[in-house]
Amino acid sequence: MDNRRLILLMIFGFSLVMLWDAWQKYNQPKAPATVATQAASAGTAAPQPTTNLQAPAAVPNAPVAAPVATAAAQAGETITIKTDVYTADISTVGGDITRLEFNRYTATVDKAKSFALFEPKHRYAAQSGLIGEGLPNHRTVYTVAKGPRELPKDGGKDDQLKVRLEAAGANGVKLAKTYTFSRGSYQIDVTQEIVNGSGAAIAPHTYYQFQRDDVHPEGETAMVSTFTGPAVFTQEEKYQKLAFDDIAKDKAKFAKTAENGWLAMVQHYFVAAWVPQGKDKREFYARKIEGTNGGPTLFASGLILPVEQIAAGATGKQSITLYAGPQEQATLKKLADGLDLVVDYGWLTVVAAPIFWVLQWIHALVGNWGWAIIFLTVLIKAIFYPLSAASYKSMAKMKVVAPKLNKLKETYGDDRARLNQEMMDLYKREKINPLGGCLPVLIQIPVFIALYWVLLGTVEMRYAPFIGYIQDLSAKDPYFILPIIMGVTMVVQTRLNPPPPDPIQAKVMMFMPIMFTGMFLFFPAGLVLYWIVNNILSIAQQWQINRAIEDGGKKAA
Repeated sequence: MDNRRLILLMIFGFSLVMLWDAWQKYNQPKAPATVATQAASAGTAAPQPTTNLQAPAAVPNAPVAAPVATAAAQAGETITIKTDVYTADISTVGGDITRLEFNRYTATVDKAKSFALFEPKHRYAAQSGLIGEGLPNHRTVYTVAKGPRELPKDGGKDDQLKVRLEAAGANGVKLAKTYTFSRGSYQIDVTQEIVNGSGAAIAPHTYYQFQRDDVHPEGETAMVSTFTGPAVFTQEEKYQKLAFDDIAKDKAKFAKTAENGWLAMVQHYFVAAWVPQGKDKREFYARKIEGTNGGPTLFASGLILPVEQIAAGATGKQSITLYAGPQEQATLKKLADGLDLVVDYGWLTVVAAPIFWVLQWIHALVGNWGWAIIFLTVLIKAIFYPLSAASYKSMAKMKVVAPKLNKLKETYGDDRARLNQEMMDLYKREKINPLGGCLPVLIQIPVFIALYWVLLGTVEMRYAPFIGYIQDLSAKDPYFILPIIMGVTMVVQTRLNPPPPDPIQAKVMMFMPIMFTGMFLFFPAGLVLYWIVNNILSIAQQWQINRAIEDGGKKAA
């Protein structure tokens, strides 16, 4: 098999891999929609620990459980909280954050609106409470303590906004839930304060969970689709993604208990995560809690933490960090080990991560992500220059000997074995490696795919402008100008290559620019920009090498 045919196969293989990967992500099988087999109150009940997270001493005279008021039984209200980064709705039913808008990020589809992470549309909410019969949970109705609802815009000493909600449980056990919002931060401190007004010691568990349906965020397409769903991280099992359909079938594999780690709900560009502050033993869970006939399925995923035994008349307290914001890797890395892994780089993280680091470093110098991509391309091209030079020298020599190859084909066209042998002898005499152009192509493929995921998965690229009408490097070119330019550069590059002796191969090579242009119409503009610059640099290098070899051949003649 000659060099050109092998390169063609690799290009076709690469195209199929890219298209298959995109199709597979976009067409992930959904959990079958079923009619809920449980009542709403049962399906949304507080989780129960399945393991012994603590071993408290026997508690005599434990309080008798009393029924807790449910959302269906009592009406609640919604209060709105405003900070410099958030506009949040907190419901008195459960004390849940039911809506969370980012003031500094626009919506994906309607850019006149702010992006909403938690929202009733997806039935996406952050919930917490106590585990134990009669104790306040996310179905209990709370009362809201008086206090400010908006963080002052002028700053000063008021850099925090606290919202306190209170609820009564069984036999004098009370729960106060406090949300602390900080200026300029996407971290929310959540504190649960338990007042034991009963006559006996108690040792409850707390839980922190996300409720969400299995619908992907708006704006995703076959070419722009990333993982959506829960994720668990522990030091022992590392990062584990939980597909919704696996959860529905009870086939999701993840660490159930650990003395460290966090739980997150991941989607494109943004993440919500419960991050415990201590090293208490914790239990992770994920379950389907509700399904509708033909509609989305509702899931709950979270973690359970033990609370130290609280004596009668005493108060216990537990705090946890809720991060709800963009997937900014530096911020996530500082917050918790492994939290930066929620940035979805696909299966080439080992290549994509350093590419993004270099790209970020260049951006700090030039101040524009488009120019950063251009300089990154130049840098990558410089690193691979020796390999590319070897490839182009091989192709240039192939172009020089093309007439000899055609003559061999005319002479031995009916004898395939003899033709191949004569071609190998010709390559040996002319010192041509027919596989010399393969290695640069093989190297470029993982770099290309890695950069694709960097542009697609990093929130820094979201709505990142370049010049002119290109105002979002992570989205396709709205006027398809860049893909057309890319197609033109491919045509020029093809003309610089030696013509294939096989007519079928020649037709395929002529069709390749058209095929790639059509595929690149839907790729992120930043990726097309990278390919254009790479092609232009390749054309310049190949032209220079072709000219040098042709001049050398003329002198030798």
